[in-house]
Amino acid sequence: MPLYEEFVSSGRWLFRRRELFPAALLVLVLWQVWTSASRAPGVPLAWPLACFVVSLLGLGLRIHAVGHAAPRSSGRDRGRLLADELNSTGAYSLTRHPLYLANALMWLGPVLVPRSAWLLVTITLACWLFYERIICAEEEFLQERFGPPYREWAGRTPAFLPSRRRWVPPTRQFNLRAVLRREYSGFFQLVLVFSAINALQWRASSGQWALSPFWLATASAGIAISAVLRLLWKRTPLLNDPEPAGIVDRA
Repeated sequence: MPLYEEFVSSGRWLFRRRELFPAALLVLVLWQVWTSASRAPGVPLAWPLACFVVSLLGLGLRIHAVGHAAPRSSGRDRGRLLADELNSTGAYSLTRHPLYLANALMWLGPVLVPRSAWLLVTITLACWLFYERIICAEEEFLQERFGPPYREWAGRTPAFLPSRRRWVPPTRQFNLRAVLRREYSGFFQLVLVFSAINALQWRASSGQWALSPFWLATASAGIAISAVLRLLWKRTPLLNDPEPAGIVDRA
């Protein structure tokens, strides 16, 4: 099998199992947090908070991309690739894969907390290899699905690192309902990860499980907000798109 076809095949396999990759990275990050906190006195607040802001920037990019995306695209479907329309404006005019760039930024925050160069290099390389193959599978699908329009857009748009000179304003209005029903889980996971990091730092430095007041308040707010949004999504029609073509993704 030619190398590119092998990349596409493995990318499709990884796409269906992409939820397992963050779990593996999280174990590595938490282990390094524990190791570094055992050697440092006290539990810092300023540095983890700065790292949390980096992750929130990634979440903000996801919110922009998802909010302006066409229905039945840029989805969280785990089983198959979907695209009824080619996204090429807004975040998709800066980079062909804004959601993966956003995911990388969201992961960069926790990775930076223990200030470990080897961890940063290791996870950067792992993400590169992982997303490179998924990107190959997605681009193969989009090229088959849209043909010349896709090739024209791909020819002028960077694959990953954004270019501000390519900016084209979004053609679709911001869909708040889509964002609330699809991105609350990302916000919840961020809050949970940084709260776990803080708890590990307390345990390693003082021998007791605890949360700093800021992270306790943030975790409580994150759990409450996520629970309310999930309830609204699962039990009511309030977060459904008003138009028939809207995304209905309850995964």
